[in-house]
Amino acid sequence: MHLDSEKLSIVKASAPVLKEHSTAIGRRFYELLFTEVPELRNVFNQTNQKRGLQQEALVYAVYAAGENIDQLENLEQLVERIAEKHVSLGIKPEQYSVVGEVLIQAVQDVLGSSATDEVIDAWKAAYNHIANLFIELEQRKYQDTAQKAGGWHGFREFIVDEKIQETADVVSLCLKPKDGGPIADYKAGQYLTIKADIAGEPYTHMRQYSLSGPSGKDYYKISMKREKGDGFHPDGIVSNYLHDQVKEGDVLEFSAPAGDFVLTNNDAPLVLLSGGIGITPVMGMLETLAETNPNRPVTFIHATQSSSSHAMKERVEQLARKHSNISSFVCYDSPSAEDRALKNYHKEGFVDLAWLQSIVQYDSKAEFYCCGPAPFMNSVDRALTDWGIPNEQTHYEIFNPVSILQEA
Repeated sequence: MHLDSEKLSIVKASAPVLKEHSTAIGRRFYELLFTEVPELRNVFNQTNQKRGLQQEALVYAVYAAGENIDQLENLEQLVERIAEKHVSLGIKPEQYSVVGEVLIQAVQDVLGSSATDEVIDAWKAAYNHIANLFIELEQRKYQDTAQKAGGWHGFREFIVDEKIQETADVVSLCLKPKDGGPIADYKAGQYLTIKADIAGEPYTHMRQYSLSGPSGKDYYKISMKREKGDGFHPDGIVSNYLHDQVKEGDVLEFSAPAGDFVLTNNDAPLVLLSGGIGITPVMGMLETLAETNPNRPVTFIHATQSSSSHAMKERVEQLARKHSNISSFVCYDSPSAEDRALKNYHKEGFVDLAWLQSIVQYDSKAEFYCCGPAPFMNSVDRALTDWGIPNEQTHYEIFNPVSILQEA
């Protein structure tokens, strides 16, 4: 489908209006969707719904698509990220038309008389154009995933073979397929999507959790932090379920590995930067590299509050001792008195450019992979920008729908 020049102009001109009213449109969209098509509720993160994150992320994506409707190649990273997420959730082609109708209705409801017939017709055409691109891309991904050795389509049952308490608030699950068959290899940095039916919850919940172990084994390892409420926001429904209720021997359902935060296939020096639970995907990268590419120089940098919140510390130290190509550095912003006595970290405070330059030997080809909460990522991004690291050599993953889209 090709958009004529008049519709292109209308979409581009009205995109900033959608951005201005993004929160209201997003809120109205989900109100309509969950009323008219309640079976789609399980596709969306209900905790993020309550926190207001999902609403803004939705319309930000629509706005970005409209602004770049004639140059969608500018959104290649965003498109790839969303398509990977859709595949992990099992989105079907026919669901696009339902979502499109509800989205257009939400725009009309919020914008009122500003949403003229010409504007609505143009956005309908733009949505259908973009939806067809996603449908084609996702169908190829579904086929590739199902056809690869050990791959599958939809959700597959896995037995919790081992449950590991990494810290008070971080737990890892080792998963083996219930059917005893092979499982697909994955790209380090990807995630699994769980479909969880939790007692007392009226809807099925889906969540993505990073693969924190090495690829090529007969099991998958995922790790998750317990998400706590703060008086204004609710606890994480699924993370608390996995921490408190799931035990070894239980059966859980997962879709095949997905995600676009993956290592480049080259031997350039690698810098892995993580903050808090952002350690999980880069830990998967470190584990895989240790087994498959022991000659690639790797600098592993992790920032967290203190040793009490430092997940997988011993494993990183073990890999660094065993492999001469791996060097590890730790930054605590609130070290305990014991941490200071033991001197079990390298910097107190936050990751900044001066410290990075003191521990990372500059190489014009080095690749940087960063994952963590938004404040950490913003700080790292500023440091790498000030250092002059090219954008194409920096890769980001943030566990927040709005931040992910804005970083894309």
